[in-house]
Amino acid sequence: MTPPLTGKIALVAGATRGAGRQIAVQLGAAGATVYATGRSTRARRSELDRPETIEETAELVTAAGGTGIAVAVDHLDPDQVRGLVERIDAEQGRLDVLVNDIWGADPLITWEKPVWEQPLDAGFRTLRLAVDTHIITSHFALPLLIRNPGGLVVEVGDGTQAYNDVTYRLSVFYDLAKVSVNRLAFTQAHELEPHGCTAVALTPGWLRSEAMLEHFGVTEANWRDGAAKEPHFVMSETPAFVGRAVAALAADPDRARWNGRSVDAGSLAQEYGFTDLDGTRPHFFRYHEEVIKPGRPADDSGYR
Repeated sequence: MTPPLTGKIALVAGATRGAGRQIAVQLGAAGATVYATGRSTRARRSELDRPETIEETAELVTAAGGTGIAVAVDHLDPDQVRGLVERIDAEQGRLDVLVNDIWGADPLITWEKPVWEQPLDAGFRTLRLAVDTHIITSHFALPLLIRNPGGLVVEVGDGTQAYNDVTYRLSVFYDLAKVSVNRLAFTQAHELEPHGCTAVALTPGWLRSEAMLEHFGVTEANWRDGAAKEPHFVMSETPAFVGRAVAALAADPDRARWNGRSVDAGSLAQEYGFTDLDGTRPHFFRYHEEVIKPGRPADDSGYR
């Protein structure tokens, strides 16, 4: 059987690690050609100083069955983003999927301090990395995407719109960044609809990224041991889960029904039937409302 995204061209902006890496990989597993961008390469690390690179991501895409192409891009630099899109146009002549997953602001966040105690330079840098990068990328990439009806834009954030509307995110800058990403999908949906294209805001649940595993002192092989530090970690999920959510959206001929909506990977798993790598379907946001919010003991029974 031919993979459902064979012949499709995707750009995953912010594909070095975490959700972005596995979104790229799962699009590749579905047959797509994926341009994986970021600032960390084998020759040079970003200021995050982490070991993951875009070259590794591209190799994982190809190993999964797609075609991975690594391109070093700082998405705050309009000239670099323009050059990236011009390259995709020259090499492929089309763009079918744009995933805006750029972040990289974790070290800048000052948690649980009021706005008057927040460092302004770090806060505004956070907003630039979280919001400006997405706008710059869409500005240059969407003219290529709208050439053909059916294109998909996925804005990856942290928390659905409904969740973020009622949840204090422990920092004015982080809170604003994550609400803004959801709103970007909503506004782009209105602008893309006349061209037959779709924009969706998508969030994972509790993501077991490379950094999160390190934070809990575990590996993917023994991740459940992290529940000793935080019992609700039993509801965490691999980055592949949200990657499969993007692949499912991209392969859905009726994807326009999601236009402008804010959705989570767990809900899409119920809709499309995909699973995490362990065969489960973790539904973190339902768990949050029914277990964490009312203060019940950690118990993932019935939520995976």
